[in-house]
Amino acid sequence: MPKYSHVVVRMFGQSRKAPIIIVRVSKALRRGGVSESIVEAFQAEATAGDYDHLLQTVANWVTIEEAR
Repeated sequence: MPKYSHVVVRMFGQSRKAPIIIVRVSKALRRGGVSESIVEAFQAEATAGDYDHLLQTVANWVTIEEAR
């Protein structure tokens, strides 16, 4: 279960590019009431590896919803 399972991020189309993913998740965390220091911690962790690491980090932090 993600750390912030109440935060849902929809992924589709252009949102599969790394910078867009980081921005979308960061905004969703803020909307979910997460502090800025936690958002910064997410960003640091998300950018600490390759694209697969980014996706795993996102899955560990928020609920991912695939757009149909």
